[in-house]
Order: sequence, then structure tokens, then C-alpha cells
Amino acid sequence: MKLILIRHGEPDYVHDSLTEKGMREAAFLGERVKDWKVDGLYVSCLGRARKTAEPIETALGRKAVVLDWLQEFRAKIDKKYGGQYGIPWDFAPAFWTEIPELYGKDTWYDAEIMGQSGDLPCVKDVYRETCEELDALLAGYGCRRERGYYKIEPGNDKTLVFVCHMGITCIILSHLLGISFPALIQGCFLPPSSVTIAGSEEVEPGIAAFRCQGMGDVWHLHKNGEPVSASGYFTDPFQG
Repeated sequence: MKLILIRHGEPDYVHDSLTEKGMREAAFLGERVKDWKVDGLYVSCLGRARKTAEPIETALGRKAVVLDWLQEFRAKIDKKYGGQYGIPWDFAPAFWTEIPELYGKDTWYDAEIMGQSGDLPCVKDVYRETCEELDALLAGYGCRRERGYYKIEPGNDKTLVFVCHMGITCIILSHLLGISFPALIQGCFLPPSSVTIAGSEEVEPGIAAFRCQGMGDVWHLHKNGEPVSASGYFTDPFQG
């Protein structure tokens, strides 16, 4: 089984759409996927992802199913060191690396910095809900979660494509690979329109684990002479 996670093209966050460059990136994605054999196509409910999915839908001749839980990770935190609410990954290295809990796959969401106040969604709850939604979807394709691995139907070669966002992609990989989300998103950059692939491997008959087969790949941009966007670099919020 193969899961292909595509980040949206260069975003226009103000209008929840794509920049002109992002539209070109999406068009190049359409060219890239035209020969893919796809069993399921899914897209985030947010505008920038849906715009990115349009050329993919045209190339594959099918409409993407919109999934609300595939939107950018919606939990917000109370940044106690900054006194403002924000996304749970814009952390300076000298800050987050001093919090041991953030390195643990089962402890990162219990770290104090991941707390919230008021009516903001709880990081731990949203993470668990996302994992449950993903596992329910995979179960429908014959790949059922069993503790830290998956029971899979023999010969399962299904390919699912998800057009979504950098944060939610790392959330999904955190669950599939058993790696702390902060460690993943702090250590990896997924450029706009990049392609990330996680494939299942049967180490034992009917017992599978997912491995990352490619991360943040943008050969469709290089092929067309399109520069890689820096949207999502951590230097933007801290130095921009």
C-alpha cells in the first residue's frame, strides 16, 4: 500500500488560495500524476489545497473527496513565552530542544508548551482524532491498525493520494512511523507542491509497517525550471 502526501502549491494565505507561482506548481503536479494508478484521491477542505488538487483531478479524471480532518493541523497553543496563541511548531531551536518531552512519540503532546486555554482545540485531542480518522480510512482499504503496526490484506497494492499541508503531513507521518511530531517537523522541510511517499512493507505475512520512501520531492519543479519556494521556512516567522 502506498500513501502519497502532496503539499499545496505556494500559498496566498490571506485569500486561502495560491499565488501565481503556486498555480504553476499545481499545473506541473498535474503533469506529474497523469500516469499514476490511483485508488483514492483526497483533499483538504482549505482553498489552497483544493486549488492545488484541480489540475490533479483533471489529469486523473476523477474528483477528490474532501476531508475536513485533512486541513492544516487546527490545534492552537498558548505560547506562554510569547503571550500569544499560535501553531504548535513555530519554535526557536534554543527553546524546543530543551524540552525532553517533545522528543517522545507518546509524550510530545503532553508537554506544557502544547497546552491551550479558552475554547482552543487541544493538541492532544486533535492529534488523536486525526490518527483515528486516518486509521478508519486505511481500514476501508484493507489495512487495519493493530497497536504500532498494521494488519494488511495480502497483495494490497492500493495507492491513496492526499493533497494537504505541511503540518498535517508530518502529523500523519508521526503516527505511521512512530516518530515525535515536533522532531519530524523541526527536522524536515516540505516545500510547496512537494510529494512525500509512505509505503507499507510486509516484514511478516499480513503484518505491515510503513516506511518513508521519499520526502519533500519536487522533481516536477526542477524538470520545468521552476524555483523551489521557501514558504514554510522557520526563518520566516523568526527573522522575516
